[in-house]
Amino acid sequence: MAKKEEEYSDPLEQFEDEKGEKLNIPKELPVLMLRDIVVFPYMVVPLFVGREKSKQAVDKALSSHRMILLLTQKDLEIEDPKREDVYSIGTVALVMRMLKLPDGRVRILAQGIVRAEVESLNEEEPFYSAQIRVLHEEDEEELEKTIEIEALIRNVRDSLDKASSLGKNLPPEILILAANVEEAGRLADLTVANLDLKVEDAQSLLEILNPNLRLKKVYEFLTKEVELLDVQSKISSEAKGEMDKLQKQYYLRQQIKAIQKELGEGSEIQEEIKGYKEKLAKLKVAQEVREELEKQISRLGQMHPESAETAVVRNYLDWMFALPWNKSTRDNLELKGAKKILDEDHYGLDKVKERILEYLGVRKLSKKSKGPILCFVGPPGVGKTSLGRSIARALGRKFIRISLGGVRDEAEIRGHRRTYVGAMPGRIVQGLRRCGSNNPVFMMDEVDKIGADFRGDPSSALLEVLDPEQNYSFRDHYLGVPYDLSKVMFITTANLLDPIQPAFRDRMEIIQLPGYTEEEKLQIALRHLVPKQVKEHALSEKLITFTQGAIKKIISLYTREAGVRNLERELATACRKVARKVAEGKKTLTKVTSQSIESFLGPHKIFRDQLQKENRVGVATGVAWTAAGGEILFVETTKMKGKGNLTLTGSLGDVMKESAQAALSYARAHAKELDIEDKFFSQNDFHVHIPEGAIPKDGPSAGVTIATSLISVCTRKKAKWDVAMTGEITLTGKVLPVGGVKEKVLAAQRAGVRTMILPLPSKKDLIDIPKKIIKDMKFIFVENINQVLQNALITDQEKSK
Repeated sequence: MAKKEEEYSDPLEQFEDEKGEKLNIPKELPVLMLRDIVVFPYMVVPLFVGREKSKQAVDKALSSHRMILLLTQKDLEIEDPKREDVYSIGTVALVMRMLKLPDGRVRILAQGIVRAEVESLNEEEPFYSAQIRVLHEEDEEELEKTIEIEALIRNVRDSLDKASSLGKNLPPEILILAANVEEAGRLADLTVANLDLKVEDAQSLLEILNPNLRLKKVYEFLTKEVELLDVQSKISSEAKGEMDKLQKQYYLRQQIKAIQKELGEGSEIQEEIKGYKEKLAKLKVAQEVREELEKQISRLGQMHPESAETAVVRNYLDWMFALPWNKSTRDNLELKGAKKILDEDHYGLDKVKERILEYLGVRKLSKKSKGPILCFVGPPGVGKTSLGRSIARALGRKFIRISLGGVRDEAEIRGHRRTYVGAMPGRIVQGLRRCGSNNPVFMMDEVDKIGADFRGDPSSALLEVLDPEQNYSFRDHYLGVPYDLSKVMFITTANLLDPIQPAFRDRMEIIQLPGYTEEEKLQIALRHLVPKQVKEHALSEKLITFTQGAIKKIISLYTREAGVRNLERELATACRKVARKVAEGKKTLTKVTSQSIESFLGPHKIFRDQLQKENRVGVATGVAWTAAGGEILFVETTKMKGKGNLTLTGSLGDVMKESAQAALSYARAHAKELDIEDKFFSQNDFHVHIPEGAIPKDGPSAGVTIATSLISVCTRKKAKWDVAMTGEITLTGKVLPVGGVKEKVLAAQRAGVRTMILPLPSKKDLIDIPKKIIKDMKFIFVENINQVLQNALITDQEKSK
């Protein structure tokens, strides 16, 4: 502390500058306020002066005695400090040099001389000035220089040397000067001037006038600095051991990690890792999955938060924790309620509904039953996709649908490995994450349209997914761990079975969805389509109604399809026209009847399967199966003078051409039985044509139709227009069974045919045909071509009638 006032009554004190000249310190000095530095005696420091008052103070000092009082502000943010804003004790300094900078500031070089205390501060002049009292240190000669002080001086010197060796930026002359200074006070000031101390700590040292006490305090700060440098050196050496020469950034990150470890602080990613660990503790998964998650969380903790690999690991963990490993919806096992829901959503489709109810019955008795894998096969528009939604609603499960049409990349199913940029799981895992349940109804549309080329075969990747014996441990490439799909109810849809590879088809339970009869379409329109379209067009029953006659006329004269898509479009057309009238101001009821339907839809359409109600020679009526359902097929044959050649047209496939050759060979071989002249085949050429030549046609089922048409020309007997037929013919005249019987019968019924010739083995297929159609139509079952000809050609007895 400062001595009493009477001991310092002389206003002028003698000091020497660096040249040894005597300096007289005036009682009043200009003041320079310092923001973030404390200047000690013997300390030479450059200072930047920016404030106008400070510039005036420097000018005053330079114009008189070159001495100025340096006081430090308590708060560096204050622009115009007052007496209470600065410390009372500062340092008298000698302005050695001054340099004016281009930006208006002044740079001075000042050397501390002696401590001084402010007695009064004048704030009114153009610059600050102060009445000061010089503070002398306690005379070191009067203080006892004990062994402890001697040891302290040596420790300070050793600590300075050690700090320099550990990387502290100390000028060499400072170390030399410290080694030669014997006074404790001067050594303390010299040391503290080269320590990076806070302003408060430095000011407290400046105010200690006892040199021994000051040196002890300085030694404490110096010891902390050396310890910090030691830790820094240790961190640096640890980081260097792991540093790659080409990765300087990695070295810096390791330093940060080591600093955080030494300080006991967590990095910015620690909170995130803590969150992952909490989620893992709550997660019930297999041991293999748990170990993988623990491994990835550990990796994340060792990475820099901004590295690219960190984003990959974080994304992987987010996916893993977002998957519904244990989240299941509760099945609605009330069979009557489920049946009611299925009947509400769809009319008919009894076989499918029965299969779903059977599954529910098994689930009710056994909770461990695996999810079935169903494949709905049928023409477009019969309700395959909407049936999947209805099943999910009946079961009380979530519904997820993906379309596989045109998918060619196997990674769409199994996902990409995490080594790829932007890798993601496959569509199966993505769908499960979206629905948030591990037992949804999962519908895969258009599996018959999956691509397969050099890029991969997705249908092969689906073999594991759709096998109940394997899918309990399905491995997505992105996840890399098994995921249980056995609780998922998979439903696939297809228009055709043939494009589906055999191994894939074998995994699924095939359920055929044939086309609808006219009565079924009528009921579907009345129950579902008409209310839906009326609602979608913002109408009501008070504005539009459809009679049954109008709907029947739309079905028979405007649409000719297996499903009901075009029927719905025609109903929408009528609704749009009424909606326009309502928008124009008409608010009365519009009744759509069979008589007025043409005003809404225009003239009825002409379809290729409309029968020509006329018995003709060489024109036989067949039925064909297509992806869109059954269709009527007319086979025309004509003869001309020639040498027995056979011409086939109509874009026929190889199998159908072979059927025509077989029919001709049979006719030639049995010419006598058929009452055909011997020279007839050698004198005539034959041309078999199936209309709509732009459409490719193939298959053996037109064999009996071609044979009937050909023999009709040869025997000059007319073929009956209202008799349709299907079946494969052999060279011996046998009629073999064919597929798609239900679709073919429905097509014949739509076209107005009342008699159908079928192979005898196909009699069993009539079980799937509605009883009303069986009652309305006549079915003739044959085993050979002679039985076909007896029923398809007009005999002499029938002519006479």
